[in-house]
Amino acid sequence: MRKQLTSGPRLEFNQSLDREKLASLIERTGCVQIADFLCQAGAPSLQQELLARADWKRVINGREKVFETDANYYVTMDPEERRKLDAAVYSSATHGFQFQYDTIRIADDLPSRERDNSMLSRFARFMCEPDSLNFFRSITDEPKIVFADAQATRYRAGDFLTRHDDAIGGKHRSYAYVLSLSADWQAEWGGLLLLNDHQGGIAQAIVPRFNNLVLFRVGQPHSVSFVAPYAGSDRLSITGWLRTQMP
Repeated sequence: MRKQLTSGPRLEFNQSLDREKLASLIERTGCVQIADFLCQAGAPSLQQELLARADWKRVINGREKVFETDANYYVTMDPEERRKLDAAVYSSATHGFQFQYDTIRIADDLPSRERDNSMLSRFARFMCEPDSLNFFRSITDEPKIVFADAQATRYRAGDFLTRHDDAIGGKHRSYAYVLSLSADWQAEWGGLLLLNDHQGGIAQAIVPRFNNLVLFRVGQPHSVSFVAPYAGSDRLSITGWLRTQMP
């Protein structure tokens, strides 16, 4: 049974953010990092919930579909079976799109979000509030943004996401966002958000910073680097896309 926080601080974005500066950065580079995105106790409360929840799902890309299982099952697998699975996943990542990490998804439909009083669901609702949508419209110069989806992600040792660009027909994605909830993350632990150039190189490497929201245009190739076995904690974040049509 999942653990949820049934009460917590009101989620608000930092009103002191310089919208003109953020808009200028996005216009020039297609990407911006927004430090101290949430006010006061919002980010710590989200982090505490994600650390406590037991309903994480393990997702791995397959040839025809995404394989999903209980994250705890993966941890308790027979060591030899887990070694074989990891070897197969790493082999398929060598020359193709592959990923493995843990996730908690939030439903797109608004009634389901209203029934779920977790902090994660409250964050998804917050991202779709008029003030939030207007903020994102103003800094992206994209007036058609009307919806934000959301999922929590947890990258542990050995997890990764290979290069892709998020452009999927029919999803109406405009911008991707990543809200980091990892405290004191070190670059050498891996788990970096890499904005790739079109030759497969690295245009920018972004280290997870607590309560830092990264926003970048859909179509930008990107990846998440391999999390090292010696990483001092799990890489926690909430990710999603700003969409120009309702789901």
